Amino acid sequence: MRTPFAKKLLAWYAVHGRTLPWRGHPDPYAVWVSEIMLQQTRVETVIPYFERWLVKFPTVSDLAMAPQQDVLNLWEGLGYYSRARNLHKAAQVIVEEYAGFLPKEAAKLQKLPGIGRYTAAAVASIAFGQDEAALDGNIRRVLARVFNVDIPARSKEGEALLWDLAAENLPAGQAGDHNQAIMDLGATICLPKNPDCDHCPLLDICEAKALGVQPERPVKKPKAKIPHHTVTAAVFQRNDKIMIVQRPPTGLLGGMWEFPGGKQEPGEDLPTCLKREICEELGVDIQVGAPFGIYQHAYTHFKVTLHAFLCDLNGHEPHLYEHTDLRWVTAAELADFPMGKIDRRISNRLSAGS
Repeated sequence: MRTPFAKKLLAWYAVHGRTLPWRGHPDPYAVWVSEIMLQQTRVETVIPYFERWLVKFPTVSDLAMAPQQDVLNLWEGLGYYSRARNLHKAAQVIVEEYAGFLPKEAAKLQKLPGIGRYTAAAVASIAFGQDEAALDGNIRRVLARVFNVDIPARSKEGEALLWDLAAENLPAGQAGDHNQAIMDLGATICLPKNPDCDHCPLLDICEAKALGVQPERPVKKPKAKIPHHTVTAAVFQRNDKIMIVQRPPTGLLGGMWEFPGGKQEPGEDLPTCLKREICEELGVDIQVGAPFGIYQHAYTHFKVTLHAFLCDLNGHEPHLYEHTDLRWVTAAELADFPMGKIDRRISNRLSAGS
């Protein structure tokens, strides 16, 4: 039996559901890729990446056999690079353990690298028609407003309550459409700010609207102050070649390429910081030269101001103490190496000046 929530939502979705390239796709692999890309990323940003991805890696097997550098190259600019590394690892597991076919059950999906409770439920319901309730940011917001959840949505108690509400309102046999309908409602009508309540199909059953508290739902925990770091980077040039190094395979920007450097410590000036970092990372003494730009970037949990400098090696060849690889490449070749946004900006400036 469908609840009033599910009935109204599905009727609205039948008319107003968004047309997206992964919707109705016959291959569960495409649904899985889209769900990973959509984590913390807007739909309009994902669409061109998704389309390029299926051209380059049309099957799970194609992805599993690809070099990780090709995977990271195609992902560059989408951020949260552990998603790409986990997609690659999971594809290899699927080929080895499931003959190249995604498992249908949410419990099995959740055992794959990079797939949590929400993604497993979304893929199982959308790609395989399994009766699995899902809970992402859009669904969380809709449920918190319609049912006036007055405790922090991200708290342990709030999460448990919202998962229960999602399950209680799940229409049997229509979980995929239902989950996508709530996502669409949250993305187009039940917006974080200035929700379009007058056009909402759930207006007459929304408890937060009735109480006039919809801007205050979902209840949020107090935000912690975001730290800011000052970092330095060295640009080494030798004849027509530029030195880049590869980060370790795990952690922030794992497997990506960069210009070496690191975080400023208290009491250090920028050249001292850079000399220390290069000595620790590459075991060489350097001469710090002219500035090569100041670059700002915000990550999820911290912000960075990076100061780049043109530098020279003082005679010795660098060693790999903290990196996995080192290359001397031409400016034109820099585009072949996947990089984070700041390093790509430095790379682009070097390429433009070559």
